[in-house]
Formats: sequence, structure tokens, C-alpha cells
Amino acid sequence: MRITVLGFQSPYPGPGGATPGYLIQTENTNILLDCGSGVLAQLGKYLPIHQLDAVFLSHYHQDHIADVGVLQFGINVHQRVEKLRVDHPLPIYGPPHPTKHAEEMTYKEATTFHPISSEEDVVIGDVTISVLKTDHPILCYAMKIVHNQTTLLYSADTGQLTNWSGFCEAPDLFICEGTFLDGYEPETPIGHLSVRQAANLAVELQAKSLLVTHLYHTYESEDVLLQASAFTGDCHAAKIGLQIHLSEGE
Repeated sequence: MRITVLGFQSPYPGPGGATPGYLIQTENTNILLDCGSGVLAQLGKYLPIHQLDAVFLSHYHQDHIADVGVLQFGINVHQRVEKLRVDHPLPIYGPPHPTKHAEEMTYKEATTFHPISSEEDVVIGDVTISVLKTDHPILCYAMKIVHNQTTLLYSADTGQLTNWSGFCEAPDLFICEGTFLDGYEPETPIGHLSVRQAANLAVELQAKSLLVTHLYHTYESEDVLLQASAFTGDCHAAKIGLQIHLSEGE
């Protein structure tokens, strides 16, 4: 499994940046995980949009979905002009609520919406996706993505009250949000973690490697890694273009 960071910044992209989006690839499957502002411009460096097998959205805050409308229009143009994906709309998987946003995930013949829930896994090609409701102001799902014996865990947006028990043990890679550096934490919890809390959670889940993401665009990678030092495994501060390869048995 190969993971490419297409965007990681929040709440908005810095110069030349992009908000959350990750390309998940196996030999047979291409999945876009979240689709924030600027993500499609980065995706095109690795894969044409019409070759995506599915899009999974963790929730409907704009920093995670801002490029969805552009993606839908692009697929529709490929269908009309190049006759690509005709009768084969791109499936978008996401929470059923808020309903207004969920309904917008279907666009003409280009995309279809498929609600996800913790009650049922989704299989796309050779990948299986399970979801877990997180501690966040709107319905948001963390995702466990399994390919053969390799497991990727994506926290999406989450606060400290998410119940991780039994969902995913010892993931090969944990992509976890670390919205706040020291000194930037809000007085009242708002459904996000600090970098230190992300590292502590990775330790608790016995993750084998950690990618800290959902960062303000002015944060320095050195500061992120320093504040994530409680995690002693392989640790990365997200940056656009970073690729992580996971092999079975890692």
C-alpha cells in the first residue's frame, strides 16, 4: 500500500498548499481519502481523476471537501468530451449527515453517493474500509483501511473523547491530526487534538508509524516532530508529496 500526502493543512491552505487529502494506492486500487482545497491539483501529479476507484470523505467541513465540486465537474467533462467513465460514475462514500451535504455528493452521471456507517465495512477492489465515529462537532468518521495484512488508520478530525477501544490495534501507519502546537490549544476542547495528544494516542494504539497531519501552514516540521517525541517509532510531519510505502509484515 502506498500513501501520498496531497494536502494536510487546516483550516485553509497556505501559499502553494492544500488542505487534507491522501491518495491510497495498491496494485489494483486507487482511493482518494478526503478532498480538500488544492487537493486535485496535487492528485494530477500522480493519477488522472478518471482513474480513481472511489472517494471517501471523513466529514463535510470545507477543509476536507472543498475540491469535491471541481472533481464532480471534471469527471462529468471526461464523460461528455472523452467518453471516459460513461455509465460508470465515481462513487463517493461519506457520512449520511448533515443531509444537505450528503445529497450534494451525487452530481449528474458523474458521481454517486454511498452513505457509510460503523455497521458495515466497504470493499473497494482489494481494500476493505471500516469506520468509527469520532469526537467532532459534526458527524465524522475515522477510517481503518486494510489491504492484505497491512493496516492504515486515519483519525480524520477527532477530539479526546473518541472511543478507540477494539477498533484498530497496532496499525502499520496511523495518520493522526495534530491541529495544535503548544500554546495554540483552545480553552475549551473543540473536537481536535494537539500534536502531543496525537503522539500519545499513537503510543496507546501501539501504532508502528505515525504521520501527524491537519497542521496550520506556518507550523515548522521540526516543532511538530519535537512535540510528537512521546512516539518513539517512525514519525513524520505531513508535507505535500510525502509518500509512505507499507509492505506486509511491517
